[in-house]
Amino acid sequence: MFRRLLALGAVPLLPILAPLPVNAQVPVSHCIAIAQSTPGAEYVQLASFRDPVPEYTVRISYLTHSAFLIQSPGGVGAVTDYPGYIGTADYLPDVVTMNHAHSSHFTAFPDPAIPHVLPGWSEDFGQPVNHMLEVGDMLIRNVSTDIRSRMGGVEENGNSIFIFEVGGLCIGHLGHLHHEPNDQQYAAIGRLDVVMVPVDGGLTLDTPTMARVVERMKASIVLPMHWFSGASLGYFLDRLSGAFAIELREENALEVSLRDLPDRPTIMVLRPEALRDPD
Repeated sequence: MFRRLLALGAVPLLPILAPLPVNAQVPVSHCIAIAQSTPGAEYVQLASFRDPVPEYTVRISYLTHSAFLIQSPGGVGAVTDYPGYIGTADYLPDVVTMNHAHSSHFTAFPDPAIPHVLPGWSEDFGQPVNHMLEVGDMLIRNVSTDIRSRMGGVEENGNSIFIFEVGGLCIGHLGHLHHEPNDQQYAAIGRLDVVMVPVDGGLTLDTPTMARVVERMKASIVLPMHWFSGASLGYFLDRLSGAFAIELREENALEVSLRDLPDRPTIMVLRPEALRDPD
């Protein structure tokens, strides 16, 4: 039944972080290798991206393609797979992450006023990039994965899965994932409460493999992204409809807290919408 969904439109160098001082305290992840059960309750509220985020809550807005805005109670905003344009609103995120498998997932000319630009690849071809950045009440880190190169080969460590630890939640964005993570990568990712998943059915991973990745990650909320037609999204939903509840939403955003995660793992289909201020 989900194959009949109408397509929801999807739109289609870098500053280097300064090394930490020798005596600097390295941020500690609470999501790595932690498995916890969490109670469920109400978890979704409608809100504008301009509204303050309630305490112990995270707002996630689906902007376009693979770009989400993640906002913390402390006012930190991070945009995933930042393509350079996120709407007409006068808004500057504190952090942007990027992947370079395709041009719709990064920009070579990010606004220089953005404080933190995190590429998912290294300037040393084939080498992993390592991010562990604490901005206000948000910790951002990455796990490197490989991507297919344009010549048919493999670019090792060319993509990053980014994890955002905020409000007690572990939020993962799979980027342009081209292979199932190995055991070491799954362990480095750790617990995920929310995960953004590309469901194009082939440009990243085929649907059966992506479904297997999602099932193993055991996130409470799955947010599909990177789909170009109702067909690819429908195949993904059909594949997982037995194990996950499915919610088709008209809005592009949700607010979620650790204490309010759903009892049953749920796929929430958000409608992408670029940032704009009310008329």
